[in-house]
Amino acid sequence: MKKVSKVFYITLALVIVSVILGATFPQQFESITGHIKSFVATSFGWYYTLLMTAMVGLSIFLTFSSYGKIRLGKDNELPDFSTTSWIAMLFSAGMGIGLVFYGAAEPLYHYVSDAPTTKTGSEAAFKEGLSYTYFHWGLHVWAMYGVIALSLAYFQFRKEEPGLISATLKPLFGEKMNGPLGVLIDVLAVFATVFGVATSLGFGAVQINGGLSHLFGVEVGFEAQFFIILIVTILFLASAWSGLSKGIKYLSNLNMGLAVLLLIVVLIIGPTLLIMNMFTETFGLYMQNFLKMSFRTDPLPSDNRSWLDSWTIFYWAWWISWAPFVGMFIARISRGRTIREFFIGVLVVPTLFISIWYAVFGTTAGNMQNSGIDLSQYATELVLFNMFDHLPWALILSVIAILLIASFFITSADSATFVLGIQSTNGSLTPPNNVKIVWGLAQSAVAIILLYVGGLTAIQNTIISAALPFSFVMILMVFALMKALRAEVRVKKR
Repeated sequence: MKKVSKVFYITLALVIVSVILGATFPQQFESITGHIKSFVATSFGWYYTLLMTAMVGLSIFLTFSSYGKIRLGKDNELPDFSTTSWIAMLFSAGMGIGLVFYGAAEPLYHYVSDAPTTKTGSEAAFKEGLSYTYFHWGLHVWAMYGVIALSLAYFQFRKEEPGLISATLKPLFGEKMNGPLGVLIDVLAVFATVFGVATSLGFGAVQINGGLSHLFGVEVGFEAQFFIILIVTILFLASAWSGLSKGIKYLSNLNMGLAVLLLIVVLIIGPTLLIMNMFTETFGLYMQNFLKMSFRTDPLPSDNRSWLDSWTIFYWAWWISWAPFVGMFIARISRGRTIREFFIGVLVVPTLFISIWYAVFGTTAGNMQNSGIDLSQYATELVLFNMFDHLPWALILSVIAILLIASFFITSADSATFVLGIQSTNGSLTPPNNVKIVWGLAQSAVAIILLYVGGLTAIQNTIISAALPFSFVMILMVFALMKALRAEVRVKKR
């Protein structure tokens, strides 16, 4: 295959070996990855906490500093995409399926089953559940994505380096990044991307299966999930074949349209006044307690450390495992924007939309729970559909939700195949279709095998394990970026 680098063959081999081991020794695979996950969460929780919070601080600094005027490209370049399409694309790639999967379930769980710090089932837990959900999906995540994407976009479009993670480290390591060390870093990024995206595909297949079961009686199980992944794989490969400016752009705009439609309808037919009041207060709590939540580690025996490991630390590791994929995709679509414009778009818009989303669905679910309808008895993937049962137009809402999940599924996988193609063809912005197809099939195969051997638990264990080594690469990327930015400003002042 033309343009294919060593990264393609090495990572593909590692993915195949991992899948074979997982399929051949499922119990041992889940046990080993489970032990690694526990070790990472317990021993490196403080590290993830400091790292993610530092990314927020760095993002704010870069936005308002003199570096904010620097353009991601030549000084006279205009953005490749309109602001509307740009926001829709970065949002769809970032966390689409997760919003539908956890939209009603996560705030409800924090409220009814295990509150972060307050008494479970109390009114305080209702509010706290929403504010912590904003925390898990808000500024920290998008700051981290933004820093990684900025580094990639800056070196790729302003310094004309290849679109590779390794290329961003040249200010620190020079031409060593063109040798084995650079290959190792790019292999790590591709490997983390494959397993990180497989998690999202697993969530999507499980929830589509749950929705079809709820509406039409389709049996929930591996066989149905296999056929769902098969059908969606065909669709996203067709989209990937059509290219970035067509398939991903149009599907991302469709995603946003469906998401906004579902959000507005539930806001109107749900407890509207309560939703607006809860959003206003709980978003205020999120802002008010931002530093406290950002530095929380629960170090003492009386603290709720198990909750922190299961939720906050898991999320930070999950988002880090997605960083190579989402960062590179956001970088690719952000050409021509200034650093200030870039961060305002990447930080503010997704955080506000996500918070409103969780306020609408989380408040509606919590209100139903208070009225005597026990939604907490259902599996995570079924909470949303059972909530819809107690609202007007239940069937229409459920069908829109399934279409939205499928659309997010396609765009996430489509975007990932594009990014994997870039990373394994020496940074080519137009990776060959045959490379994208191979990665598309590999992603789906990983999702299928991991669902078969251990469900989502095996996938979650794997991504937390994969995230730790890449987090060290992230730190190096930050130092390299700051070194390059300072050098550019010094040259301009002369």
